[in-house]
Amino acid sequence: MGEKKEFKELNVVDVVKDIAHRLEVDFREENNEICMDIPKEAGSGHVKAISFSHGVGILDVDINLKKEVRFVLNQSLIQPLEIVFNREKSIWHEFEGQEKQTEIKHLESAIFSCNSKYGNVLTLKANQPICFFSLEINRKLFEEKIESFLPEMNEDLESLFRDVNGINLFFHKAHYSLDIAKCIDEINETEDEGFTKSVFIEGKCYEILAHHLRQYVDDASPSESRTILRQSTVVKIEDAANIIEETLDQAPDVSTLSKKVGLNQKTLQTGFQSLFGLSVNEFSQNKRMEKARHLMENTDLNITEITYRIGINSRSYFSKLFKERYSMSPKQYMQKLDAAKTVNDSTTV
Repeated sequence: MGEKKEFKELNVVDVVKDIAHRLEVDFREENNEICMDIPKEAGSGHVKAISFSHGVGILDVDINLKKEVRFVLNQSLIQPLEIVFNREKSIWHEFEGQEKQTEIKHLESAIFSCNSKYGNVLTLKANQPICFFSLEINRKLFEEKIESFLPEMNEDLESLFRDVNGINLFFHKAHYSLDIAKCIDEINETEDEGFTKSVFIEGKCYEILAHHLRQYVDDASPSESRTILRQSTVVKIEDAANIIEETLDQAPDVSTLSKKVGLNQKTLQTGFQSLFGLSVNEFSQNKRMEKARHLMENTDLNITEITYRIGINSRSYFSKLFKERYSMSPKQYMQKLDAAKTVNDSTTV
């Protein structure tokens, strides 16, 4: 069993102060933001927290610990709503006092709330990269901001936000969306400072919350009807794109490709349109034309040889695709290259 640390403070900034105090390390504090570095004897990395109005706060954790640690997030009066986005190795959640542990895997998010009887417990394993972003909402303080919008919400979400005193246990996890991943990256990469930084990050927090609420509703739909692109799906789509580029001479068809990366054909096509603005076949054709042009410029292969090298069996079809892409036939492009080479050779002489 790993080391246990229990926190009863409500504000995320106070949580980081408590961690720093227990580890006997200094922390840096500016306005509503606090950051501390993990001491070498405990591991490496940093923990950062920012607190905003209406009970909203974020916790950014990027660490590697030498010992397993269990964080018991007990709140004595008001149970906040926690939304965790895991960016690295698995972390584990449980409600203290219950035996069930739930793994929150890489690129998964979890939204949960404890009550006065069962506290939230996060277990961070030793000797592996732990990186997660957590959005915390004090529903009692947040109630004023969201009250007029609650009737428009999904029934489960409305009940969750109306449970301002944290009476009911709640847990839901899923892969988080590409939009959420982008927002988190933008928060971590911002070069703003002071008030501008605070306003920017607060805005991104609400954007993340909006995306996550939409995702929760999308999760309730059948898998074939979901419209939100998950970050985990993006990884598989990028794998598919790499497979196409590496096997242009014998690239798999859409059906085979979808099976290789573990996505259905509809999701694969939707993902390619979202990431590249192209269907799978259009992406494949573009990559073939790019490789054909590269071979023309850097090898002595003739047009027929190039046609087969990029996995096209018809020279006329290749000429059609090439002309659509570059507004000239392969033969005209080769002639253009030869003319340019002749000029360069004569200039050199």
